[in-house]
Amino acid sequence: MKITFKLNGEQVSVETLPTMRLLDVLREEFGLIGVKEACGEGECGACAVIMDGRLVHSCLVPVAAVNGSEILTIEGYRETERHKVLMEAFAEAGAVQCGFCTPGFVMAIEALLRRNPHPNEDEIKEAISGNICRCTGYDMIIDAVKIAAKKGEGLW
Repeated sequence: MKITFKLNGEQVSVETLPTMRLLDVLREEFGLIGVKEACGEGECGACAVIMDGRLVHSCLVPVAAVNGSEILTIEGYRETERHKVLMEAFAEAGAVQCGFCTPGFVMAIEALLRRNPHPNEDEIKEAISGNICRCTGYDMIIDAVKIAAKKGEGLW
């Protein structure tokens, strides 16, 4: 089946089985390795992407469901000024250690700040609740979101 969608701002097509996971298509067909598989069950957030403005776990999305959609991965997002502000905030807060989970957290935070550029701590916790980090602990990530929201005033 031919699937056509917008990927990081560019119209693309892929010929594949409609039941293949979006995660596998992004990694294998497009070489986008920022989306990672950890749990494969939508529990950890390592495979998070933004689909039509909503955060989704790409391990749960059959590629047929993205036909005609717009997908933003960490590779496309890192080209934005918002990503720069967020990464500086992560560094300032000490919110990164091994980095495996970081792309998923970044996508979850981008989705949050798009709809709420001034979230409170409870809203931040809710937004990142679908992501697991085994290294840094969540307090530093929450602090990074607060820093980014303040320093990125007007970007989201």
